[in-house]
Amino acid sequence: MSNPKRKTSVSEGKTRAYWLYGFHAVRAALLNPNRQIRRMVAIKPAAEKLAEESKKRGISANVLSPQDIGRLVPPDAVHQGVAIEVMPLPEQSLEEYLAQTKEHKPLILLDQVTDPHNVGAILRSAAAFDAGAVIVTRDHAPQESAILAKASSGGIEIVPLLPVTNLTQCMETLKKHGYWCIGLDGEAKQTIAEAKLSAKTALVLGAEGRGLRRLTGERCDLLVRLPISPAMESLNVSNAAAVALYALVK
Repeated sequence: MSNPKRKTSVSEGKTRAYWLYGFHAVRAALLNPNRQIRRMVAIKPAAEKLAEESKKRGISANVLSPQDIGRLVPPDAVHQGVAIEVMPLPEQSLEEYLAQTKEHKPLILLDQVTDPHNVGAILRSAAAFDAGAVIVTRDHAPQESAILAKASSGGIEIVPLLPVTNLTQCMETLKKHGYWCIGLDGEAKQTIAEAKLSAKTALVLGAEGRGLRRLTGERCDLLVRLPISPAMESLNVSNAAAVALYALVK
């Protein structure tokens, strides 16, 4: 019997295929050699636009009507005339990432951010600003899904999404590898620009509404804020991630 109170985990459904849709998301998946693709459906113009990418993957699109594609994806999904059935990406651990990475790139740590649209948008910003990875808690975080992948606009194919069991232990591991764990807090005295951070920074962002949990904030090396107008209390977590990444790389 299923448990209605069961926590959502990024590891759930890791062997379950799903339909990924939208032109940019599909194209990025076709270009990702780590993405296992089972089949592809598209309207004729979309199939022609993606012919080169699908040919390289040895995939031939099944040409369908927009209505038929719509029956395969979530209700009201904007599929843009193309969808592919995929397996979730292979899961990578934090330890594997740290062992394999050669460049010092900013990391993003999400403290129980549960909205898949926000996590997807953060992956998109992470890809745009060349972040190394997005780290989420194994519990209280959305699993890979069509909604998350579409919101990332291909970012999930570029930036690893790393699940960890305990965020504070993850932070301690990153510190041992020379990262500074910097929490975003609207009440912090110092702005992110004033902190003069290096690329080897792990930005820690709290959940929608409540922000960083107390213990998470206490484990940060430094708390900083974004210099937003006092007329607005805060930014959406995905917007805050984009602004903070820009501040790091500009």
